[in-house]
Amino acid sequence: MINMNSNELNYLVYRYLHESGFTHTAFTLGYEAALNKSTLDGNVIPPGALVTFVQKGIQYLELEANLSCNDSDVDEDFSFIQPIDLITKNVYELQQMIKEKKQNVQKTKNREKNRDNREHEQEHSREKDKEHFREKEIEREKERLHVREREKKVEIERDKEQEKEKQIRDKERELEKEKNEREKDKVKQKENKNEDVTDVRRDEDNVRVQHEENVITEGGPDPMEIDNSLASMSALIPNSDVTVLKGHTSEVFVCAWSPTESLLASGSGDSTARIWTIRDGPCRSDTQNGPSNVAVLKHYRGRTNDKSKDVTTLDWNGEGTLLATGSYDGQARIWSKDGELVNTLTKHKGPIFSLKWNKKGDYLLSGSVDKTAIVWDIKTGEWKQQFEFHTAPTLDVDWRNNVSFATCSTDNMIYVCKVGDNRPVKAFAGHQGEVNAIKWDPTGSLLASCSDDSTAKIWSLKQDTCLHDLKEHTKEIYTIRWSPTGPGTNNPNQPLVLASASFDSTIKLWDVETGKLLHSLVAHGDPVYSVAFSPNGEYLASGSLDKCMHIWSVKEARVVKTYEGSGGIFEVCWNKEGDKIGACFSNNVVCILDFRM
Repeated sequence: MINMNSNELNYLVYRYLHESGFTHTAFTLGYEAALNKSTLDGNVIPPGALVTFVQKGIQYLELEANLSCNDSDVDEDFSFIQPIDLITKNVYELQQMIKEKKQNVQKTKNREKNRDNREHEQEHSREKDKEHFREKEIEREKERLHVREREKKVEIERDKEQEKEKQIRDKERELEKEKNEREKDKVKQKENKNEDVTDVRRDEDNVRVQHEENVITEGGPDPMEIDNSLASMSALIPNSDVTVLKGHTSEVFVCAWSPTESLLASGSGDSTARIWTIRDGPCRSDTQNGPSNVAVLKHYRGRTNDKSKDVTTLDWNGEGTLLATGSYDGQARIWSKDGELVNTLTKHKGPIFSLKWNKKGDYLLSGSVDKTAIVWDIKTGEWKQQFEFHTAPTLDVDWRNNVSFATCSTDNMIYVCKVGDNRPVKAFAGHQGEVNAIKWDPTGSLLASCSDDSTAKIWSLKQDTCLHDLKEHTKEIYTIRWSPTGPGTNNPNQPLVLASASFDSTIKLWDVETGKLLHSLVAHGDPVYSVAFSPNGEYLASGSLDKCMHIWSVKEARVVKTYEGSGGIFEVCWNKEGDKIGACFSNNVVCILDFRM
């Protein structure tokens, strides 16, 4: 340890007094301490040396007080002690003071930490409760949807029974009427016989002739009915001209042709989608189910009877290179045209009922029972924006252009949205029941909608109320389709037409300009689930639960071809050439039909 003698200390004090301006005091100290006789060299001692020594001493005491403390949590900040404490207290007292202050600081930190932990736990608990509530709400919504579906099926069955009873009653009335007519004829014959007794033989001949004529009239069909029957027989598509695609093990809900190739995609309740390669040339009655011409797109791992994986919707991109499928498990999946899984899009909390590619192919739009619609960025495979405007399940979505689209819901509302905007561009309120489907016309200027309130409506972004209110149906309208005609299409010289298909078993064609009914197409005996225009707009295919697919001439409003399958038809679709029609059935098959006129 370095020691300092009194002579050196006296010199430091002398220099401090002299530098501070205390000249007389410095002279007195120097005289009495005999500093003039000292051997110290004043030139080597820097100015302010005494102050420097005192400061160094204070720092040393601070270090000694902290570093010799047994508390392991040594704070780097030396502000626990003041300079007066260093002068008036010894090292032990300083250590105790520092220890107490550190303990107080630690207690404060612990209290704050505990408070933060409690707040975090409370927030986590609240989030957990919200998530639980959302899951419960989704479950309740699912149950409500199932109940509504069951109610609709019961109502359909009840209507069928009532229709059958009505047909029986009508038949009975017709028979009764015919019986009365025969009785009247017999009375007339007797009156004629009694009028001219003298010419009995002639009367008998006349009566015999008339009786024979009456028998022919009663037993044979009306000439017009014969013609209709023959026409109907000639319009039937024989099974030999139909290719049946087998492989699905449950009802097939949806089907869609590739826009570029002879590929048909189908989605089923068996938790798979399939991409069928359809041979060129006429269809044959042989069943096409070999492994060489179908790719199976499995939406499950292990179990195949999991109803939560039902494929509810599918759509090809514009180039025909990718197929998107939506499932009851809330996931959207993207597949290559060869059936390879490219990406799985996970964000929805409920079944997906509709999904569509935009024309550019960079965005995919999906609508779900969780009340939301999501725009997915295909390049990144991530969701770009989620739209949460509806208060009930989203049933259908449709792009207006590459960045703008519409959604509809069981909350009776329609919203027009734009990517990047957090509020709807337009809100259409007018339907009094669930809105089942929406479709933009080929130019994107008019939006058509159909609802359980038995109406279809045409909307324009230029006004808040509907442009036309189409009210001729008597039951729920399940789907609508615009004809591929008019401005912006390949058939610009033909007028634009809207078709609506209803549970009242009819299809109606509407004049878009006036909102007037053009034709009511009546041939089905059960609800019509699907309609599709041919690419040239001249024909309309329709599929119904009555197992029949009719092909109508749009211009003549009459059936030109009919195919009767073995199950209800959920969807019909035309290939790009317009010479083949696909149809998916409730008895697990997909059928391909040739169309030539």
